[in-house]
Amino acid sequence: MIFRQLFEQDSSTYTYLLACERTGECVLIDPVIDTVERDLQVLQALGLTLTYTLETHMHADHLTGARKLREYTGSRIAVPAMDRLDCADIGVEEGRPFRVGDLELQPLFTPGHTSTHHAYRFNNGMQPVLFTGDALLIEACGRTDFQSGDPAALYHSIHSRFFSLPDETLVYPAHDYEGRQLSTIGQEKNRNPRLGNGRSLEAFVAIMDSMNLPYPRKLDFAVPGNMACGQCPDNVPEQYRGPCEITALPQALQRVAKVGDQG
Repeated sequence: MIFRQLFEQDSSTYTYLLACERTGECVLIDPVIDTVERDLQVLQALGLTLTYTLETHMHADHLTGARKLREYTGSRIAVPAMDRLDCADIGVEEGRPFRVGDLELQPLFTPGHTSTHHAYRFNNGMQPVLFTGDALLIEACGRTDFQSGDPAALYHSIHSRFFSLPDETLVYPAHDYEGRQLSTIGQEKNRNPRLGNGRSLEAFVAIMDSMNLPYPRKLDFAVPGNMACGQCPDNVPEQYRGPCEITALPQALQRVAKVGDQG
């Protein structure tokens, strides 16, 4: 297996690359439109074919790079089937493994941050790994005050789907705002200030309902754009429109696109 954790600065988003060493096929989990060229450079350096992009949910803080990467490489867009996106190629759902070459991810339905949120469990051969999306963050969790959020549902998702996993399970979230890269289930059960140490459902809901967080600055265009798999809507402000353009790639990166088109 080949693994990379990639970071997008503006939205503090982690994108995860998993690749099958035997076939060279790979998936990018939660790609960001702003870093598509960076992602293509990584693929080029590693000699990989981008087979899929895979979303955990409809993001409100950035536009996905899924559509743009498909235009460049011929990759296929995978999203939770519950989202029913006409622009997607594959709908993933719990109980149906998602395979990339010899690798197998297990989708987990984990509503609460959004009503269709999914996480992905993976066994790397040494210890279990969990890509938690925005549901469980490092000593935090995703907000629940917009976009079909539900704090009670999130509490039950984390406790029944995540905290039931072995303590050594590695937690790779979709965001971190303090420079941290990973956690474990055991650490979150002990240290998470919103959820850990046996905090009750009632206490968690009270915490989430009193957070008074600012309105997401990209929500008004990110959500409709992501419902179109990363197509920029007309209301994208000028300062964010640059990555919307699909331009000719540098010659070295064109080889990545040609490889992907053959998949």
